[in-house]
Order: sequence, then C-alpha cells, then structure tokens
Amino acid sequence: MSKAGSRRHHRHLAAFLGMMVMGVGQVSAQIDYRNLDDERPVFTEDAYPIERHVFELLVPYRYEREADGGRVHSTVLELGYGIFDNAQFGVHVPFAVVDDPARTDFGLAGVQPFLLYNFNTESRSLPALALRADLSIPVGPLGGSGTRGTVRAIATRSWGLTRLHLNALRSFGSEEELSVAEPARRWTYSAAVDRTMLRQSMLLVAEIVTSRAVADAPVEVNAGVGVRWQWTPTIVLDAGVTRRLREHGPDIGLTFGLSHAFAVRGLMPSGLR
Repeated sequence: MSKAGSRRHHRHLAAFLGMMVMGVGQVSAQIDYRNLDDERPVFTEDAYPIERHVFELLVPYRYEREADGGRVHSTVLELGYGIFDNAQFGVHVPFAVVDDPARTDFGLAGVQPFLLYNFNTESRSLPALALRADLSIPVGPLGGSGTRGTVRAIATRSWGLTRLHLNALRSFGSEEELSVAEPARRWTYSAAVDRTMLRQSMLLVAEIVTSRAVADAPVEVNAGVGVRWQWTPTIVLDAGVTRRLREHGPDIGLTFGLSHAFAVRGLMPSGLR
C-alpha cells in the first residue's frame, strides 16, 4: 500500500473509531430518561446511580399550594457525580419563595449533600438494591433550624418495559423546624411503577407516598404522576403533578425540570478520555 493510501486508511479508521466512541456515549446517555431522581418528577427514585466519571446537573422548578392558601415556589439545584462504579455523590442547594396571606419570605433553604451506593444490580432472583445517605444542614432563612441525617433504602424490579420501585426513608436528629424545600421527613414510604413509551425515549411513572414530617405531625398520603422525556442524548425534561389524598399535606404540587449529563475530560482517567 502506498503512503497516501496508508494515510487515507488511517484517517478512515480514525473517523470510524471516533463515530463508534460517539455512538457509545450517545447510547449510554440516551437511557438517562429511565433514571428516576428523587422529586424528578416524583418523590420515588430508582436504585441506580449515574455512570462513573459522569456529572449530572438538575435544574427543577416546583410549585405547591397549601389548603390554607399558602404557596411555595422552589428550585433545588442538584449536581451529582459518579465517583466510582455503582456510587454517586451529590449536593442539593434549594432556594424557595414562601407566599402566604400574612407575608412573603424567600432565600436559601438549606444545603443537602448525599451519597448513593448500589450494592446489587438486578438479577433473575433479586431486585436492584441501593442505600442513600443525606445530610440536611440548616443554612439560609428557609433552611429550618435543625440538622438531620437521612437513610433511604431503595429497590427496583423490572419486567420488560415496566419497573416497580420501593423506597423506605428514615431521618434522625433534630425535631425542630424543617427546611421549606425537600425537608428531611421523620419517615417516608413510597411505591412507584413506571413504563417506557414511544420507542424507548419517554417514561411514564405513577406513585403513592405516605410520610410524617416530625414525631407528632399528622401522617400525609399523596399520589403523583409524572413523565420523563429524552429531549437530546444528554438532556432530559420532566414534569409531574402531586395531590394529597388525606386532610393534611400540600393541596397540589407541580414540578418541571431539566437534567443534563456531561463529563469533564480532565477528571476522567487517561484511559477513558
């Protein structure tokens, strides 16, 4: 083979390999719509973290209307990172506006770092199982007045395009005033079912959640439905609605959000760049 032919061969090979690498990245990102994050768009999350060495930025908006006429607008910025296989570290930074008949307050509503670890990938005999630990730190005017630690157990089971998720959450620490946005409730139990639709680019999910905020608070029962749609290979849009089924709890809640998965080449191992 001549030198010119060899160079053309190398260029074609490099282009082919580049397309393969891009294809692998896109296929990997294109299943992000199936990753249920907490409150995106429903409370229940699945047992899978984001991929190793990948960042995920979530930008949501949530509106809640209380039975007494009070309203809460919030955005809980979240940045997560796949620190190693089956493990994800992240932090929530909530901002909120509380508008009730008496006054309007706004500002930072705490800081919430978390760690999620999946210790069992789904198999024929066992569901996917994960544990998540959160720390709610009372920072800002709407961040509450006490620090709380939370442990959440998560299970996910699949049957083709349908999945079942179970979450059980327990918080420890202060029983004082909680954060306005995504408070660390004393206990919460939830179950959700999702279904992949439209050529595997959309996910529909429905859930039921029961919870108690602090020791002497009434038990709340809420139902929610939501959708996640893969807009681009790295961007997912979500929307959801929740409704209380008992006397206590938000009268109605609406959420809209966007998540973006990306990698920072300088933070990836040299073999993966």
